Amino acid sequence: MHIVAAPDKFRGTATAAQVARAIVMAAEQAGATADAVPMADGGEGTLEVLGGANRSTVVTGPLGDPVEAPWRFHRQTAVIEMARASGLALVGGAEANDPVGATTYGTGELIEAAVGRGARRVLVGVGGSATTDGGLGALRAMYPTQRLKGVELAVACDVRIRFSDAAAVFGPQKGAGAAEVELLRRRLERLSQVYAETYGVAVDDIEGSGAAGGLAGGLACVGAELCNGFELLADEVDLYGRIEGADLVVTGEGALDATSLQGKVVGGVGEMAAAAGVPVLTVVGRVDGGSAPGCGEMISLSDRFGAEAAMADAVGLVRQAVLGYLGS
Repeated sequence: MHIVAAPDKFRGTATAAQVARAIVMAAEQAGATADAVPMADGGEGTLEVLGGANRSTVVTGPLGDPVEAPWRFHRQTAVIEMARASGLALVGGAEANDPVGATTYGTGELIEAAVGRGARRVLVGVGGSATTDGGLGALRAMYPTQRLKGVELAVACDVRIRFSDAAAVFGPQKGAGAAEVELLRRRLERLSQVYAETYGVAVDDIEGSGAAGGLAGGLACVGAELCNGFELLADEVDLYGRIEGADLVVTGEGALDATSLQGKVVGGVGEMAAAAGVPVLTVVGRVDGGSAPGCGEMISLSDRFGAEAAMADAVGLVRQAVLGYLGS
């Protein structure tokens, strides 16, 4: 039996690579072979999925302080996670954030650094942002943007939200109160007009342009292609080709809900496995909501082992659950 381990991260408890390794260890203990393919949807974890950092650059953090941002450069392709330069975690979470003042300037500096090193292709993962500046900070850092000519810029989006809706949907998660959300909404609407006049791009018409508080839309103005994050990463690691030769695919994430089947890892892996005719086992920390068609057989660690244990030892319990499934 050959198994493909293609999980997302279990947010707050385990990285995708740690979970994939636990699945592989269970498979090997059960006498199977296994292929670890940790996945992400364009948010946090993208850099790890595509090989991990081998460069770092000091850039301007979301609130103006310098931060050292790791990134990857290999064969003229750069991989950047905007969260490493402009992420909410860098400021200590929503409570410590300035949602109106937070800037993507450092992400622009990171793209500049990659292009300066000779990158002809730049992949930008845009989840986990502290910002709702519509990408204006990043564009200012990259000015003049003519140096991007001939560079393929691909943005791995983990949401489908439109540009002007970003403030209302995600602003509260970044510490914005009702008045600040309204201010940010108006600012994005005005910025969309400025972008249309300056670049000839109607950002509000582009699906996913609101990702990372509109950073995706700002980058689209200078030629970036906005891509479904899971699909982009799946292509990069040839996930479908690896699934085709498997007898079982094991995927999972920390909390499965309705959004898990909307362009996210679990839903995407399930679709690929179904297309290849390969059964799926989905292991999750917990299930938030009802049924999840397309996920195959499902194991909830919280239901099986208790919520406290699932948070304390997700990696060990994933291994135990998969081993039990393979031995059943």
